[in-house]
Amino acid sequence: MGAMFLIKRYYSSVQRIAQIANASKPGDTLQVQGWIKNVRRLKNNIFLDINDGSTSDKFQLVVPRNLDTQQLTLGSVVSAVGRVQLAPNGHYELHADEVKALGKYVDYIMHTADICIPTAEGHVQSGYPFSPKQKHPPEYVREHLHLRSRVDYIAAQMRVRHKAQKAIHDYMDELNFVQINTPILTTNDCEGAGEVFRVQPDSDRLLKQMARPNVPPEQSYFDQKVFLSVSGQLHLEAMSYGLGNTYTFAPAFRAENSKSPLHLAEFYMFEAELVHMEQLDTLAAFIERMLKDITNRLLDSSASDLHFCQHNANASSDMAWLQAPWKILSYDEAMVLVVANSDKLKSAVSPDEGFSKEQELFLVAHCGAPVFVLNWPTQQKPFYMKISRSDPQRVHALDLLMPSVGELCGGSLRECDAELLAAHPQLPKDLAWYVDLRKYGGLPTGGFGMGFERYLQLLTGVKNIRDVIPYPRYPHSCKM
Repeated sequence: MGAMFLIKRYYSSVQRIAQIANASKPGDTLQVQGWIKNVRRLKNNIFLDINDGSTSDKFQLVVPRNLDTQQLTLGSVVSAVGRVQLAPNGHYELHADEVKALGKYVDYIMHTADICIPTAEGHVQSGYPFSPKQKHPPEYVREHLHLRSRVDYIAAQMRVRHKAQKAIHDYMDELNFVQINTPILTTNDCEGAGEVFRVQPDSDRLLKQMARPNVPPEQSYFDQKVFLSVSGQLHLEAMSYGLGNTYTFAPAFRAENSKSPLHLAEFYMFEAELVHMEQLDTLAAFIERMLKDITNRLLDSSASDLHFCQHNANASSDMAWLQAPWKILSYDEAMVLVVANSDKLKSAVSPDEGFSKEQELFLVAHCGAPVFVLNWPTQQKPFYMKISRSDPQRVHALDLLMPSVGELCGGSLRECDAELLAAHPQLPKDLAWYVDLRKYGGLPTGGFGMGFERYLQLLTGVKNIRDVIPYPRYPHSCKM
């Protein structure tokens, strides 16, 4: 009990750099810890810029120059205690009375007891891949996933990622949506594209032990084929039929042979299901309000990190789409525009196959705002989308096209007629339960999914999706 109390007091005594400006005033005594990012040595003092991962800003320590402090170097982890002062540039700095380079073990005296806290090795060793003063290209940084949180723009991306998740959860909770933890292991391919990863034990011995008659050996653990989820939508729908509006935020997996800067094999999906949803434009309006609201929350909480990421990516910080009303086009209207301007486009126009990314970005630029494309050809969309009763060649589906990333969200009204759904030629044979939902107290629903990493790309201007997720997985690469 006593040790736990001392550990808690140790951690609570250290001030995070991001909070200093709001929680401190000149003359206050505080303790900070962080990595040295820059060293300037003058005659009597040494000026250290440190960062602790809580902000993209550096914090300046002013320490007396002596034999001990002379040994402090770039990349070292230090702990400093001193008084807050206002620097000539108007920022706070710490005039340190005591600075220690943290080694493998550091002793801290807390009132009457000594406590030994293990920390990271305090000095940069030979072979460290990142020079503190050099800007390394993303491709190089990506080769060192275990260390790249020490790179400023990656750390900023991770903080933005955290705050964006929080904004989504807060927004949905305020609207009384229920979060559902949809399964990662599943027996269905929601999108029906066959881009799934199979799951089975790696132990042949275990599979033989569990073997059953008429079950293929590789399926003996679950007695059927099991995959990593490509979407939580179908499970989310099942929960919505008893809970009302629901959402999930979960990993999804796609086995695509794509090295595109917009695709990953493992990524996160934000998906929502809304009950009593009967109009596609109502669903579009919800998506627009939601995206504008969570983005404004993020601008309030993380403006500094967002601007840092945008500056590092040489991207514009202009988000005119936050103020502009978004446009709605039918699929046919959008295709007419693309065909009429095909001479300006490099990609081939194919009315039966939808739009390329180039064509999506053209539509956004042409409309001068994000664009919802509604009512898609039936053959281009999955079985669960509601078929238009006035035109069976169309389904009530939407794609949201945004600047720089193209498609951000896909959604639809769900087919609520059990007979029509059961008769759909693409309905998988093991989804009788999905049809049953419509038989027993069914109701009209609609929903959408948003690739979370693509949303982060939209906000930060980062060109490659591998740099907005902590550990990217893509063809020929699954490190750590």
